[in-house]
Amino acid sequence: MSDAVVVMEHVSKQYRQGATEVPALRDVSFTIERGEFAALCGPSGSGKTTALNLIGALDRPSSGIIRVEGRELGTLSRGELSVLRRDRIGFVFQAYNLVPVLTAYENAEIVLALQGAAAAARQKTVMHVLDEVGLGGMEQRRPDALSGGQQQRVAIARAVASQPAIILADEPTANVDSQTAEKLLDLMETLNRDKGATFLFSTHDPRVMARARRLLTMVDGRIAKDERRS
Repeated sequence: MSDAVVVMEHVSKQYRQGATEVPALRDVSFTIERGEFAALCGPSGSGKTTALNLIGALDRPSSGIIRVEGRELGTLSRGELSVLRRDRIGFVFQAYNLVPVLTAYENAEIVLALQGAAAAARQKTVMHVLDEVGLGGMEQRRPDALSGGQQQRVAIARAVASQPAIILADEPTANVDSQTAEKLLDLMETLNRDKGATFLFSTHDPRVMARARRLLTMVDGRIAKDERRS
């Protein structure tokens, strides 16, 4: 069985602006293996967030093939894509995307609840994950009672609670200070090392790029360089 979690084959994406087609991705191909800690890097407009959105089945490519755990996204219905996003893909966004009226516990529990996990199993998992991300004792706080870094920790807890195949992190350090960013990266590295969680970042943050064990540099919608580190 292949260890490929994500495969992109000759993927292109154009967006229409009026009568003009604007290319966002141009013939992009790469594979992300299970357990990788990889980053798509490059300047704004290079296509890295577009690539993440396509892998996360939040958008469809104009051409090319994307597979997640061997399932070709272009062959799946809307309902099947929704289930795939819920069960196999974790998302961490730069704006956190927490539900403001829910507690940290409830935000971290959302995916497990949608999956229909039993209440006792959800509680055990969520409390454990919140403790792992350093939020033990804060489970009843709502987002407005948490710092930016703590909110991002809730988002990471939500992303990893259901043990997805891959966690897509779009500029996860963009809205926090340097010290908090380093702590968040420590946390994600620990989850990768100790839990085998697969991470793919989009970033132009040098701190993230310094930690990534694989850097895919994007320029004008293409992969300009693919660098692996030990």
